[in-house]
Amino acid sequence: QVQLVESGGGLVQPGGSVRLSCVASGSIFSISTMYWYRQAPGKMREVVASISNTGITNYADSVKGRFTISRDNAKNTVYLQMNSLKPEDTAVYYCKKSGSLSWGQGTQVTVSS
Repeated sequence: QVQLVESGGGLVQPGGSVRLSCVASGSIFSISTMYWYRQAPGKMREVVASISNTGITNYADSVKGRFTISRDNAKNTVYLQMNSLKPEDTAVYYCKKSGSLSWGQGTQVTVSS
Protein backbone atom coordinates (compact mmCIF):
# COMPACT_ATOMS: atom_id res chain seq x y z
CA GLN A 1 0.00 0.00 0.00
CA VAL A 2 1.30 3.42 -0.97
CA GLN A 3 1.99 5.87 1.82
CA LEU A 4 1.95 9.58 1.03
CA VAL A 5 3.21 12.32 3.33
CA GLU A 6 2.49 15.92 2.40
CA SER A 7 4.21 18.92 3.98
CA GLY A 8 4.96 22.59 3.45
CA GLY A 9 1.61 24.24 4.02
CA GLY A 10 0.91 27.16 6.30
CA LEU A 11 -0.46 30.66 6.51
CA VAL A 12 0.58 32.95 3.67
CA GLN A 13 -0.48 36.43 2.61
CA PRO A 14 -2.25 37.05 -0.68
CA GLY A 15 0.32 37.32 -3.44
CA GLY A 16 2.75 35.15 -1.52
CA SER A 17 4.32 31.81 -2.34
CA VAL A 18 4.65 28.40 -0.78
CA ARG A 19 6.11 25.08 -1.90
CA LEU A 20 4.44 21.83 -0.99
CA SER A 21 6.22 18.48 -0.91
CA CYS A 22 4.88 14.95 -1.00
CA VAL A 23 7.00 11.90 -0.30
CA ALA A 24 5.60 8.63 -1.61
CA SER A 25 6.59 5.14 -0.58
CA GLY A 26 6.98 2.35 -3.09
CA SER A 27 9.39 1.39 -5.80
CA ILE A 28 7.18 2.32 -8.73
CA PHE A 29 7.08 6.05 -8.03
CA SER A 30 9.22 6.82 -11.06
CA ILE A 31 6.75 5.25 -13.50
CA SER A 32 3.64 6.72 -11.95
CA THR A 33 1.71 9.85 -12.75
CA MET A 34 1.41 11.99 -9.64
CA TYR A 35 -1.37 14.41 -8.81
CA TRP A 36 -2.01 17.29 -6.46
CA TYR A 37 -5.59 17.76 -5.29
CA ARG A 38 -7.16 20.29 -2.97
CA GLN A 39 -10.31 20.47 -0.94
CA ALA A 40 -11.71 23.73 0.36
CA PRO A 41 -14.29 23.81 3.17
CA GLY A 42 -17.69 22.77 1.90
CA LYS A 43 -16.38 21.92 -1.56
CA MET A 44 -15.53 18.77 -3.46
CA ARG A 45 -11.95 17.63 -3.74
CA GLU A 46 -10.54 18.79 -7.08
CA VAL A 47 -7.43 18.03 -9.07
CA VAL A 48 -5.01 20.94 -9.24
CA ALA A 49 -2.09 19.57 -11.24
CA SER A 50 -0.57 16.37 -12.54
CA ILE A 51 2.82 15.24 -13.78
CA SER A 52 3.46 12.10 -15.79
CA ASN A 53 6.47 9.83 -15.45
CA THR A 54 7.93 11.61 -18.50
CA GLY A 55 7.39 15.06 -17.01
CA ILE A 56 4.29 16.09 -18.91
CA THR A 57 2.29 18.47 -16.76
CA ASN A 58 -1.34 19.56 -16.67
CA TYR A 59 -3.04 22.21 -14.57
CA ALA A 60 -6.51 23.28 -13.60
CA ASP A 61 -7.46 26.53 -15.30
CA SER A 62 -7.72 28.24 -11.93
CA VAL A 63 -4.00 27.76 -11.20
CA LYS A 64 -2.41 27.90 -14.65
CA GLY A 65 0.48 30.32 -14.73
CA ARG A 66 0.69 30.44 -10.93
CA PHE A 67 1.40 26.87 -9.82
CA THR A 68 4.17 24.54 -10.98
CA ILE A 69 4.29 20.81 -10.35
CA SER A 70 7.61 18.96 -10.45
CA ARG A 71 9.10 15.70 -9.30
CA ASP A 72 12.36 14.20 -8.10
CA ASN A 73 12.27 10.47 -8.77
CA ALA A 74 15.48 9.88 -6.82
CA LYS A 75 13.69 11.17 -3.72
CA ASN A 76 10.23 9.73 -4.50
CA THR A 77 8.97 13.27 -4.08
CA VAL A 78 6.55 15.49 -5.96
CA TYR A 79 6.40 19.23 -5.40
CA LEU A 80 3.88 21.98 -5.95
CA GLN A 81 5.28 25.50 -6.19
CA MET A 82 2.44 27.93 -5.58
CA ASN A 83 2.94 31.59 -6.48
CA SER A 84 0.65 34.63 -6.56
CA LEU A 85 -1.59 32.97 -4.04
CA LYS A 86 -5.19 34.08 -3.66
CA PRO A 87 -7.63 33.62 -0.78
CA GLU A 88 -9.57 31.17 -2.95
CA ASP A 89 -6.50 28.89 -2.95
CA THR A 90 -7.16 28.19 0.72
CA ALA A 91 -7.64 24.45 1.07
CA VAL A 92 -6.15 21.22 2.29
CA TYR A 93 -3.77 19.98 -0.39
CA TYR A 94 -3.25 16.27 -1.05
CA CYS A 95 -1.04 14.31 -3.38
CA LYS A 96 -2.05 11.07 -5.04
CA LYS A 97 -0.38 8.42 -7.13
CA SER A 98 -2.06 7.06 -10.21
CA GLY A 99 -3.51 3.60 -9.74
CA SER A 100 -3.62 3.91 -5.95
CA LEU A 101 -6.62 4.55 -3.70
CA SER A 102 -4.44 5.89 -0.90
CA TRP A 103 -4.53 9.47 0.34
CA GLY A 104 -2.14 11.18 2.71
CA GLN A 105 -3.17 13.38 5.60
CA GLY A 106 -2.91 16.50 3.48
CA THR A 107 -1.36 19.86 4.28
CA GLN A 108 -3.35 23.01 5.01
CA VAL A 109 -2.70 26.14 2.99
CA THR A 110 -4.41 29.28 4.22
CA VAL A 111 -4.15 32.47 2.19
CA SER A 112 -5.16 35.44 4.28
CA SER A 113 -3.95 38.85 5.33
